[in-house]
Amino acid sequence: MNKNGQPAAFYDLEGTLVSTNLVHTLAFYAKRQQGLWQTAKKSVGTLAKLPFFGVTDLYSRNVFNEVFFRSYEGLSQDRLRYFSDELFEKVLKPAIFPGTHDLIRSGKKNGQRQVVLTGALDFTIEKMMDHLGIDDYVANRLEFVNGYATGRVLPPVMASATKAQWIREYAERENINLSDSYAYSDSISDLPMLSIVGHPVAVCPDFRLKQTAMQHDWPILDLK
Repeated sequence: MNKNGQPAAFYDLEGTLVSTNLVHTLAFYAKRQQGLWQTAKKSVGTLAKLPFFGVTDLYSRNVFNEVFFRSYEGLSQDRLRYFSDELFEKVLKPAIFPGTHDLIRSGKKNGQRQVVLTGALDFTIEKMMDHLGIDDYVANRLEFVNGYATGRVLPPVMASATKAQWIREYAERENINLSDSYAYSDSISDLPMLSIVGHPVAVCPDFRLKQTAMQHDWPILDLK
């Protein structure tokens, strides 16, 4: 662990900085899929699965990721990117928590590099990262073959312990002092990521993370 480098602030995205999650993004694309690719049947099927995805996410982020991204199979890479600006303006931007901008602004003022780690797909959040002034980010990446999604996510899949490993490697590569760094998340699934920095913070935490934060005297924020 580097003790002389720059501090950073590592953020989870969904539920931490914004109120939306991966299901909202899938619903957005599914509704636009019908007219674009004449695949109304698949869209209806995808939308019908949304309650299941909500339950699966609570059960296991890794299981959720594996099952969830299969719904993108067959979608055109060009179309997915084409609608990413509309996704940001209509779905993601309005979902940014009121306190998010101030938190990031404060971190920058304190000399912290601003870094987001998310299970969202990279092309869905590019505009949001620019809007928030994030310095670096890592997101999940769909596999495309001949311009169409296979439904697979390229490794590493950003979830749970993978985030912590990515932070360790990032800190080594970018000369980041983890002891002086902060990490923010709403979910107990991000406990590995929170535990490797000197200043973990629970943001709008789920029940288990709230209990953990209270036991360890971690700050608890509400950005809503």
